Amino acid sequence: MSDFRQDFLRFALDCEVLKFGEFTTKAGRQSPYFFNAGLFNDGASALQLARFYAEAVVQSKIEFDMLFGPAYKGIVLAAATAMMLAERGINVPFAYNRKEAKDHGEGGVLVGAPLAGRVLIIDDVISAGTSVRESVRLIENAGATPAAVAIALDRMEKGTGELSAVQEVAQQYGLPVVAIATLDDLFALLRAQQHADLANHLPALTAYRERYGVSD
Repeated sequence: MSDFRQDFLRFALDCEVLKFGEFTTKAGRQSPYFFNAGLFNDGASALQLARFYAEAVVQSKIEFDMLFGPAYKGIVLAAATAMMLAERGINVPFAYNRKEAKDHGEGGVLVGAPLAGRVLIIDDVISAGTSVRESVRLIENAGATPAAVAIALDRMEKGTGELSAVQEVAQQYGLPVVAIATLDDLFALLRAQQHADLANHLPALTAYRERYGVSD
């Protein structure tokens, strides 16, 4: 049976969501790879992405009662993941937030099912942690409990200090973070014999991790 994490990374490469080359990150770092989940932007790729989220969530064995998707990318991710979980017999409600409060109709910033119980936050990546911080505030203000955060890729690199953004979220909020794949999984993919065409990216990726990486 193939490893779904490796399958996900190969899928991301095929969709050109994951690319190798020379890229500048938001932090101004020169990175040898780039990952942009926003490029899963058609029905087929969004469907397959949601299957990977569902698989990662189920395998994590984290207990949760509903999903929450932070605006904007998290909205589609939470809805699609809820559908894929339902296909597996796990039917849970989902909700998301608006960036701006609505003053007519149902009003407020929350849309979907009422936030209640243990809430699993679904997002694409954790960079500065701003989205998680806002999600935790909304969930707790509604009287619910944040359960965990699920993301597509953990870059496993330092933020402003010695910890990664994922580690900072885990430490600050006591929340487990479930990633479909991590930088370690990407190294495993590049080293695999059946992916010899990717091996030439290893030196640049190794140098980048030695400079900015964190251990899990």
